[in-house]
Amino acid sequence: MAGSFLDRIREGPPIVADGGMGAIILGGVPRLRCPEEANLVAPESVVAVHASYIRAGAELIETNTFGASRRKLAAHFLDDRFEEINSAGVRLAREAREVSGHDVFIAGSIGPLGELESLDSASHGSLYAEQAQILEGRGVDLFFIETFFDVEELADAVTAVRAVSSLPIVALLTFDEDAETSRGVAAAEAADRLAGLDVAVIGTNHGAGPHAALAALSGMSGSGRPLAALPNVGLASIAGGRVVFPHSSPEYFAEFAAQAASLGAAIIGGCCGTTPAQIGAIRAALDTGRAPSVAFDAADRELPAPSTEAVAETALARALDEGTWVVSVELDPPKGGTLDALIGVARRLRESGLVQFVDVNDNPMARARMNALMTSVAIERDAGIETIPHLTPRDATVMGLEGILLGAHAQGVRNVLAVTGDPPHVGDYPGSRGVYEVDSIGLVHVISRLNQGEDYAGKAIDGPTSFFVGVAVNPSADDLDLELERFEQKVAAGARFAMTQALFDLSHLERLLDRLGGRSPIPLLVGIWPLRSHGMALRLHNEVPGISVPEPVLDALRDAGRNAPEVGLGLARDLLVGIRELAAGIYIIPPFKQPEAALDLLR
Repeated sequence: MAGSFLDRIREGPPIVADGGMGAIILGGVPRLRCPEEANLVAPESVVAVHASYIRAGAELIETNTFGASRRKLAAHFLDDRFEEINSAGVRLAREAREVSGHDVFIAGSIGPLGELESLDSASHGSLYAEQAQILEGRGVDLFFIETFFDVEELADAVTAVRAVSSLPIVALLTFDEDAETSRGVAAAEAADRLAGLDVAVIGTNHGAGPHAALAALSGMSGSGRPLAALPNVGLASIAGGRVVFPHSSPEYFAEFAAQAASLGAAIIGGCCGTTPAQIGAIRAALDTGRAPSVAFDAADRELPAPSTEAVAETALARALDEGTWVVSVELDPPKGGTLDALIGVARRLRESGLVQFVDVNDNPMARARMNALMTSVAIERDAGIETIPHLTPRDATVMGLEGILLGAHAQGVRNVLAVTGDPPHVGDYPGSRGVYEVDSIGLVHVISRLNQGEDYAGKAIDGPTSFFVGVAVNPSADDLDLELERFEQKVAAGARFAMTQALFDLSHLERLLDRLGGRSPIPLLVGIWPLRSHGMALRLHNEVPGISVPEPVLDALRDAGRNAPEVGLGLARDLLVGIRELAAGIYIIPPFKQPEAALDLLR
């Protein structure tokens, strides 16, 4: 069959492939951990789906093994049945071929492994190779290495499979409506990379729908390689807890097939959401030699003209660069929907002449408040003082983080402090879980990439941002080695300044700087919290992670009795004197609901 497949690709006509296997199986077989489990628990359903595509006119069917790598099966506790699932996937496809009486090609489906950060190239290469060996050993005619979002990962998979097999390979990437991968690689560039590999066919599958597939084919058409297009039926949505796809008419897929054939596609089929009805429409369009009836427009999307405005340095960046002593006061956003009081406080802090900045907490103690970036937009606009909003990856996906960052940037906010954030279970919603698609180090990467003019996936945005990004560091951390390791990673990711946890003892700062070789690699703003009572100090020391109140401070506040506020203020002033020799500035954590009391420390 391998030889006849290559002959057919060279001589034509286009091969009609099958449609979305996994989506149909998940919709028809209850309680599956993954579609590939059906190979064991519902084999008759797998055969029926294969057979339905063959009856509709498919000449090529894919084994139900897309997610059957050992790594992906392990996520469903099925890795101990890895060989059994892959073997059954081939056996069932062959059975459907025999039952139908049609001599169709059987492609061994191999998908990406998922997150690869914990694996080196050799490790994930071996995972592709072992799956390919089983599929070939059970009798596939070729391989579909498909639904890859990253060109280099696809290239690694192809190389690994080619090392153990000489069967033809169809290499398929997923593109968006702009004919770019999620990493921002254009279809033409991707085709050039794939054309240098030992593959029979290159092309696209999955993705945003037929139009996106045609845009990708148009971009890949200059590679000189045979092309394939197997798109999703369209964009998926959620209804009643189920993934649903648009009701793309067979007529629309017939037009897609005509367009794909006119662009030189040698394999035409479908992916998620496509049914035998769409595959039958492709078959009919090719059999009748249908010509395209709609002008296909693959024009690049219009981009706004890049801004010619010079990037202005923030006042914070300028002060730190010039060695000007920096003073900020920490503010909590309101719990309600009005900012009048907070803006009034920020305005009075600015008018005091003692404070240059305010830093704004992001849902402190995991309690719902107004968004820190939106609060900062209003403060800068209405109070005329520059802000340092905190931002945590706890409450939003990477896409959500990028969205709110871009919005804040458009409104003039430039300083951002990337922090981990208090865990959700300590706050108002104890049953909730944090998002944490990235940690604070990853958040710095997100912001740094925006500054480079691309999103986290590496796709170009309309223009680079100019955020001045800071990070947190805790000199009094219990595990200082881990704290320093993470601090170094934050700096390497692009952090430009740091703000410490609140300190009550200069020795912690001295210890940190000593471990850093005598000075911090980026300017430090040290947190000062004038304590007002022995009870508050005890609670902070014993209940708040990352805060350590030394015994002499606790004793002094206990002995002060009703004079504790004055004693606490005096201790903070003494600490301030020492900090001036070691850091670039301070931020003051004012008494609860008394933000203007921060000025007492400075007078």
